Amino acid sequence: MTAKVTLSFSDDTIEEARRFAKREGLSLSAWMDQAAREKALREVFTAHADAVNRAGLDLETAAVADAREVAMVDDVLFGGRPRAA
Repeated sequence: MTAKVTLSFSDDTIEEARRFAKREGLSLSAWMDQAAREKALREVFTAHADAVNRAGLDLETAAVADAREVAMVDDVLFGGRPRAA
């Protein structure tokens, strides 16, 4: 479903948006839709990262530890041979 809305942009902003849309082979509407969606996702991911940091979680360290554990288990189970896909 598509909603029709009226928006106002500065001349510079709309000029750049038109240039980027043309460069990417998109209509201005499609390019603006994509840009707005990307901005919204960045906001959500940033808020999530901020919440994780406030909670004191270190997901990167946990992921590295998990990878090491998987490698150790693989070594025990497969003796250094690659596991079947």
